Amino acid sequence: MDAPVVASGLTKTFKVPVRQGGLKESVKSLFRREFRLVEAVKDVSFEIGAGEIVGFLGPNGAGKTTTIKMLTGLLHPTAGDARVLGYQPWKRDKDLLRRIALVMGQRNNLQWDLPAEDSFLLNKAIYGVPDSVYRRRIDEFAQRLEVTHLLDKPIRNLSLGERMKMEIIAAMLHGPEVVFLDEPTIGLDVTMQRRVRQFVLDMNKEEGVTVLLTSHYMADVSAMAERVVVISQGSLLYDGALAGLAERFSSHKTIRVDTTDLPADLSGLGRVLERTPERVTLEVERDRVSEVASRLLAAATVTDLAIEEPPLEDVIERVFTQSR
Repeated sequence: MDAPVVASGLTKTFKVPVRQGGLKESVKSLFRREFRLVEAVKDVSFEIGAGEIVGFLGPNGAGKTTTIKMLTGLLHPTAGDARVLGYQPWKRDKDLLRRIALVMGQRNNLQWDLPAEDSFLLNKAIYGVPDSVYRRRIDEFAQRLEVTHLLDKPIRNLSLGERMKMEIIAAMLHGPEVVFLDEPTIGLDVTMQRRVRQFVLDMNKEEGVTVLLTSHYMADVSAMAERVVVISQGSLLYDGALAGLAERFSSHKTIRVDTTDLPADLSGLGRVLERTPERVTLEVERDRVSEVASRLLAAATVTDLAIEEPPLEDVIERVFTQSR
């Protein structure tokens, strides 16, 4: 079976007008416009298998949203090709649109002045969802996301987190096979973020939904995705296991030691990140981890020792810094 999402050399170039400030340049631009070409996405290729949740990472302006818009048919690529469930997305085939969903955390797709359930009924009619299926899904989704008591409230009266939950219900109502989530937890508090993550994981496990997720919250990525695709300045940097990201882009690990009699002089062991009377945390080069751990165990009475990868946020920051 072919992968549900396939990007092959996707490229998107925008023609951007250029004008200097001042009245003279404003008048000049009326008669002769100048433009420059901006490559938002450059030759990006990857595949997403059925039932996968893949994190799509990159700094602001990296080309993530542009790529998602091409994969959902909102933009035509300048070059390259893509297939979603076997369809070229920008042809906007009705059969494809019935089988995918897009949730953008910074966009409101529901009717602002209407209760959420009225918008759900509109989606029901558009997608031809049977009455029994509609009722079951509304009841189940609203209960899982804890918004049953809010279905009759106008969208404009809901908090950001409550609106986001309604957006996700609307997107999942017709049972899509592929879901594109663009910053689904942006601006939400920790509790709301957890609810949304768990809902996505449940849909993936129970209905086999394939998910492409972009998020600046590394907690979203680490909680939901085992694989990540990383782009920067429009180009693909990494496509592989989340666990392998640190190994490829970080040359260090951290060693945390709990002890009360560690020597004062730790020179030659690693960079001290934190030190208290009961604990020391060191940053150590990967190829010296075993040696340093052995020396620490020999030098003091150790009650606990943990060797860890650096925090995901630090690894991602390093990736982006290197790419620039």
